Amino acid sequence: MSIFIGEFIGTLLLILLGNGAVANILLKRSKGELGGWIVISAGWGFAVAIAVYATGWASGGHINPAVTLGMALAGKTAWKLTPIYFAEQMLGAMSGAFLVWMTYYMHFKISDNPMHKLLIFCTLPGVRKRRWNFFTEVIATAVLLVGVLGIFDIHNGLGSGFGPYAVGILVFSIGLSLGGPTGYAINPARDLGPRIMHAILPIPGKGSSDWGYALIPILGPFVGAIIGASTYLFLIKPLTPLS
Repeated sequence: MSIFIGEFIGTLLLILLGNGAVANILLKRSKGELGGWIVISAGWGFAVAIAVYATGWASGGHINPAVTLGMALAGKTAWKLTPIYFAEQMLGAMSGAFLVWMTYYMHFKISDNPMHKLLIFCTLPGVRKRRWNFFTEVIATAVLLVGVLGIFDIHNGLGSGFGPYAVGILVFSIGLSLGGPTGYAINPARDLGPRIMHAILPIPGKGSSDWGYALIPILGPFVGAIIGASTYLFLIKPLTPLS
């Protein structure tokens, strides 16, 4: 039950605050209109930190199927629990996207750019080349897993109280450095759940949900999680700590 509720609420908070930051920047007559990429990246970083602080003590605060996969590979999460994590992360992502739509309901009505409306829910590449978009998501998610496993490694001595903040800084850094080409999904539920909500919600002038691209932010993060977790486990973890 703690996993069930923790991952649902945690992922809901992640999407509500993260996608909410995107809506604040892209929708007409919002107070944050035209705030730019740094604001969006910061919004996602803060969203991760707050979500993990709020529910990490109950469920581990994965809020991301790719992180759950990496934790299972690292032996920190039982494989039999991964379907529960995945299901609640998806439900939380869909619920968070619904709340973003409700919060900005009037702004969706007066905004006329279908691409901006889609970007509030999911990611789109700046240059659509699926092979390179896939590699970008793989690289960014591999960095995420190396960073997460390193932050919570006992040798760093960060302690659980500082860990969520450090993960938020990690996500902020990935957004600033690697987020430009694809919008850095690095989280299958973060992209797929809201994309489903974009498809079914009555958003005026919303256009296509771009299902032709949807596999990239799903498969790329899973592959990146395997590479990132393996890199940490087999190359970094065996190193002898300084005395």
